[in-house]
Amino acid sequence: MVNFDTHIRRGHPIIFGFIIFFSIIELAISAWLVSRFNLRHDFLSFAVRDRTRFLLFTSCWTIFFSLFYFALFIHSPTGGMMTSVLSHAVFLFLTWIFWTAGAAAITAALGGGLNCSAHFTYCGQLNALEGFAWVVWIFVTFALIVVFLRGVAASRRGDGYRGSLIA
Repeated sequence: MVNFDTHIRRGHPIIFGFIIFFSIIELAISAWLVSRFNLRHDFLSFAVRDRTRFLLFTSCWTIFFSLFYFALFIHSPTGGMMTSVLSHAVFLFLTWIFWTAGAAAITAALGGGLNCSAHFTYCGQLNALEGFAWVVWIFVTFALIVVFLRGVAASRRGDGYRGSLIA
């Protein structure tokens, strides 16, 4: 069997770094939009307003817990329950559900995106909100698949899902 430990040691900080980076961008866009919606009440619809608020929550959730898992992995990649395959899988699965719901909901509320030549309020920002939501979803999906595969490898080596990402 091929040893992927060095790839996981390098890849975990990289993928979590991308997740954190793009979630911070999503946080900035959604926080700005929510503040504008609350101040001016000029949202396109209640659906857009509510989905933007949900994406604000989702980006905060992702940043907080991704930083937590990033720091734990840097500190101790092979030990502890919090760096286990099961812990990563639970966190990433919940995060994946949030991003799937948020990205799909804002896409549906915007009708797949806005044509900015029609002069919608906050058109560019809403399109960016939708686009970055799907970008974070892609990174979280990739991380979830890798953790699932590492869980299979941990089960085969006898550690079960409580085993670490690295042997």
